[in-house]
Amino acid sequence: METEKIFLEISILLVLSIFSSKASLKLGIPSLILFLILGMLAGSEGIGRIHFDNTWGAQFLGILALVYILFSGGYNTIWENVRPIVGKGLSLSTIGVLATALLVGIFAYFILDLPFLECLLFGSVVSSTDAAAVFSILRSKKIALKKRLGALLEMESASNDPMAVFLTIGLIHILQQSDLSAGKLIFLFVKQMGLGLILGYVMGRGLVIGVNHLKLEYKGLYPVFTVSSVLLCYAIVTYVGGSGFLAVYVSGLVLSYHNSLHKRSLRQFHVGISWLMQISMFIVLGLLVSPKELLNIAWTGLACSAFLMFVARPLSVFISIPFVMTFKERLLISWVGLRGAAPIILATFPLMAQISGARIIFNIVFFVVLSSILLQGTTISKLAKMLSLQEELKESTQTTLDETATHSEKGDEMHMIELSIPENSKSIGKEIVDLKIPKEILIVLITREGQYLVPSGETVIQTDDKILMLVNKNTVKEVEPILI
Repeated sequence: METEKIFLEISILLVLSIFSSKASLKLGIPSLILFLILGMLAGSEGIGRIHFDNTWGAQFLGILALVYILFSGGYNTIWENVRPIVGKGLSLSTIGVLATALLVGIFAYFILDLPFLECLLFGSVVSSTDAAAVFSILRSKKIALKKRLGALLEMESASNDPMAVFLTIGLIHILQQSDLSAGKLIFLFVKQMGLGLILGYVMGRGLVIGVNHLKLEYKGLYPVFTVSSVLLCYAIVTYVGGSGFLAVYVSGLVLSYHNSLHKRSLRQFHVGISWLMQISMFIVLGLLVSPKELLNIAWTGLACSAFLMFVARPLSVFISIPFVMTFKERLLISWVGLRGAAPIILATFPLMAQISGARIIFNIVFFVVLSSILLQGTTISKLAKMLSLQEELKESTQTTLDETATHSEKGDEMHMIELSIPENSKSIGKEIVDLKIPKEILIVLITREGQYLVPSGETVIQTDDKILMLVNKNTVKEVEPILI
């Protein structure tokens, strides 16, 4: 009966999490907080009395979760939105993360009874951000951040985890191997990031080719293909000494950038996987923490969290993007530095490595995550309005057309794809008839400013148009040069 009991507990927690996410929209509270509370209520000191102290299991689940969260972040990145802010995003996700880790580590050294390197380890664990909760709150209030701000924050939150992972693992290695020199650490960084970028791109291109040319008999096998490929990408890159986390993010970016079949349905599938992973990690954090232990370090934890929110995060933002954005924009970016699933996952690494201060680090991470989401998450919309950096959220313009394959008169299998027109597209201002689109490609629908247009040959292409078209496997590669 033990197996059935575990299945029952897991299913109940997941169902309650889904209902709580619905309630969070009405209450204006980030859903991640409710997931965390559910885990605590279900824990050994809560009403559920579930005893869970399997650190290895928590880390295994955490790594798996981070792999799919990062891939989903890359895959759901709209490249034409990100292109103008790539430099700023990379600066925030590297220099910003490093600055945050150093500042928090130095502060922690003066208030925690831990060696300096372990304090730096704590700073590294909490150095990456998670903007998912922010955007869910803004959507619930019918508010969106201005275009380049939203794109920058999404790119930062999706791309800064590999740097935080490297810093965390690197410091654990230094603590375990005192002979690890600065030169070896720099070489390790270059090796991990270099292999992660190169192999991630290669695996991403392989995914594009696979999705477009496998011609699987059942459409439901395409999600299976991407899920297994993502895990394979992480495993291979990690095995050869690269950053598997960076590789899966890059592979997601590559798959998003190129035209591929079933893109919309695969994106929706991986968004669901990402939510499942985030829910799982917040519930696991709730199960792992001990309220009795938390009470002993409450003030210390809150002090670290306050320093991170009000000092370390703003300083790191102003250091990494000093003059390229307005003061108001940088102020808002500073406040949207939520801590989410990544710090929870990284906090299990010191526990597994049996670092002496690992339990203290883990408990303080709880306060950092809780207070960050609770305070920053619930006030971001007010700050965005006050700084006049918000705009009304447009209603979703997703079509209800299915991507099930159809066939042309010649019997060729046709698939629906959607393509967004970037602002520098050479097709802008031209009529469809002048674009010389192959006759095998059929433009079905154009979504423009929330309105659906049935195109004709005289329809003029505009910036940000979303074009829905039918293509076959031979013409899918011909779309991009014409419209982009």
